[in-house]
Amino acid sequence: MSSSDIPCTYRTLAEPGQAEFKDKGSRFIAFAYPVRTAVEVKNYVDALRQEHHKARHWCYAYRLGTDGLQFRANDDGEPSGSAGRPILGQIDSAGLTDVLVVVVRYFGGTLLGVPGLIHAYKTATQMALQQTAQVEKNIEKRVTLCCDYPHLSEVLRLAKQHGVEVLQQDLQLDCCLHCAVPLANYAACIDAWQKTRAVEILEDTQSNEEAT
Repeated sequence: MSSSDIPCTYRTLAEPGQAEFKDKGSRFIAFAYPVRTAVEVKNYVDALRQEHHKARHWCYAYRLGTDGLQFRANDDGEPSGSAGRPILGQIDSAGLTDVLVVVVRYFGGTLLGVPGLIHAYKTATQMALQQTAQVEKNIEKRVTLCCDYPHLSEVLRLAKQHGVEVLQQDLQLDCCLHCAVPLANYAACIDAWQKTRAVEILEDTQSNEEAT
């Protein structure tokens, strides 16, 4: 794969959203969230369990990371494959990542069967995702760079020129900047910084792993 074929953006949700689907008395309330970590997932699921404590099931699925390699589908007591997988399937069909969908089910007294459950969880999720604003974001790499104070203004000018977000500044005798560089501009930005011959650049490996 050439560098031009590497994805530089990803799609996720711009904000939380929800939708409700009903079938034979059962209510399927889908809650969709933008998330970055498994800790956020747990917090949202736990909060919904408390808020909807009279519900029968709290099924969910998520996909995390710009490479989409972190994912899980949870049936929460429904027949295997009837809830979590349909939820995850809709997240994937929408081409989204860093997304969690939890579908809370209030049982209506009539069994739906596995096909009925698959349809219900799929439809509730689809409705929630369609009704929630989506956004395209840059895939970023985190770097830390250090320079002498007289060179700071030039470093910041180049950062702005290449769409870099400065996450944190430590301005003392040596100036250290913690930055998020759009992947599409990464090579050009690093090259521009290096040409100043006054900058030390370190890739923040841990933050990049957390970001994906």
